[in-house]
Amino acid sequence: MAETADESRGVEQMNARTKATPVDAGGWRLEHSYAQLPALFHRAVAPTPVEAPRLVVFNRRLADALGLGAGALETEAGAAIFAGNVLPPGARPLAQAYAGHQYGHFTTLGDGRAILLGEQLTPEGARFDVQLKGAGPTPFSRRGDGRAALGPMLREYIISEAMQALGIPTTRSLAVAATGETVWRETAEPGAVLTRVAASHVRVGTFQWAAAQGGVEALRVLVGYTVRRHYPELGAAENPAGALLEAVIARQAALIAQWMQVGFVHGVMNTDNMAVSGETIDYGPCAFLERYDPAAVFSSIDRHGRYAYGNQPAIAQWNLARFAEALLPLLDAKEELAVERATASLAAFGPQFRAHSLAGMRRKLGLGNEETDDAALVEDLLAWMHAAKADFTNTFAGLTVERASAGNDEAGESDGAFRTWHERWVARLGRQTLTREAAGALRRASNPAFIPRNHLVEAALGAAVAGDVGPMERLLDVLARPYDHERAAPEFRAPAADGGVGYRTFCGT
Repeated sequence: MAETADESRGVEQMNARTKATPVDAGGWRLEHSYAQLPALFHRAVAPTPVEAPRLVVFNRRLADALGLGAGALETEAGAAIFAGNVLPPGARPLAQAYAGHQYGHFTTLGDGRAILLGEQLTPEGARFDVQLKGAGPTPFSRRGDGRAALGPMLREYIISEAMQALGIPTTRSLAVAATGETVWRETAEPGAVLTRVAASHVRVGTFQWAAAQGGVEALRVLVGYTVRRHYPELGAAENPAGALLEAVIARQAALIAQWMQVGFVHGVMNTDNMAVSGETIDYGPCAFLERYDPAAVFSSIDRHGRYAYGNQPAIAQWNLARFAEALLPLLDAKEELAVERATASLAAFGPQFRAHSLAGMRRKLGLGNEETDDAALVEDLLAWMHAAKADFTNTFAGLTVERASAGNDEAGESDGAFRTWHERWVARLGRQTLTREAAGALRRASNPAFIPRNHLVEAALGAAVAGDVGPMERLLDVLARPYDHERAAPEFRAPAADGGVGYRTFCGT
């Protein structure tokens, strides 16, 4: 499957700044390098118009960063675009094809309710996908309605923007538009469309699709596209596929460590939900830990705990193994040598993840140097937290402001195991060159005071679906400054009365 001359030119131009692109009143500067890939990878499809588009929430800060005119888009005309009734200038709507392992089982998938409009070029020349989620059926809908409910789309908006503020690579949410129509899930729910922004939507599952449907030439084209878009420094690599595999492994090792350090549970780590850009993608049945428990599961459909909090590093490596399998034909002409190279590359994930994890935990504890017993210090704290049913976020926040204890109710002051650990930590703090002030600043920058606590998210969503977006706006305001330990907002710090035990989230499909 060789690229045509037009396809080749389109891909080569994808990272070029295009100052000649016309700018309309909304600031749209859309191109579509993905549409230049062979037809195997996508299907043209237009969004299905909705009855009564209305903006529920609009991300002015993100719009400004994208070079979009917020004033022109935070209007009825903008609502028509974000609901799919009107296409912005330059849009070439399509549904992407991909496969994936869902709960360990391989299946062919594709965008069943998402439509990629194109790639917005920012004033700085960066490129971001603009996708409508819930915009109607596509050739990949598999008997689905292609629609989305308002609650789940607002959840993705809240959590993705919280992750952005926490400093974790993530897709983002530009807008949620109500459709004025009803979608049926377990019950009747108001419909909505989310506008998602991403470095791209190329997934591990995209490579699995290429391997299964197009073979070596399709893989070669996709590797070339991905390298040019996300890893241009690998352009001169002797084996681009091997270099790409190692680069994606490195980014995922860093990403999963960041998830773990804030207690994030993705909930549905299928291979089609692993972006090769290294961004967090798909905020369906996600949640945050309250009581620390490595076995915590919040997804209503993850009945066996495959994607539990503590399993996430192992699942990431499993997903990356599927990525390596798809790339095998390009790693070496001899299968046994290709397997050897893939195996060696995958072996790096564990050490890389552990290095990122320990470095992050050192920062959370205010440690600016390394000692061999640091891993044990971290593990012993986590063991105490598990036994004491301590709140994950508040434990580290308590250490950040140097309270003597760090449990849900400050019970650690009378807890002998915690006092013993605390003495070790204080002694360890003394064995470094960082001043007390510098160590405190490091902790404040590494331990959030505020996370999207599950019960607060649910309350905000319930109010918004009922027509009152005030609670969601207040929650978003707090989550925009997660490391502000001086902010007096105790109602946003307090965990649920039961510590989140029994909390369940749903995919919304």
